[in-house]
Amino acid sequence: MLNPVLLAEGISNAYGIAALGAGVAALGAGVGIGQIGKGALESIARQPEAVNDIRSSMILTAALVEGAAFFAMVVGLLVVFK
Repeated sequence: MLNPVLLAEGISNAYGIAALGAGVAALGAGVGIGQIGKGALESIARQPEAVNDIRSSMILTAALVEGAAFFAMVVGLLVVFK
């Protein structure tokens, strides 16, 4: 169902949902990267000799998560501002 106030401005609910999806993607990426960092720090605390391997894996994984989230945000915002 479309909101009459939003229709008067030429905006449908689909645009709001797309913007909400972009926000959820950013929030999910933040939580995910936080969990990656937490796991890496716990792993380094258990095995300090493997710090270089753990750090490189952490950075690669965080970059992949951030790239996927950035893609989701761009797609959501492209729907809003098409």
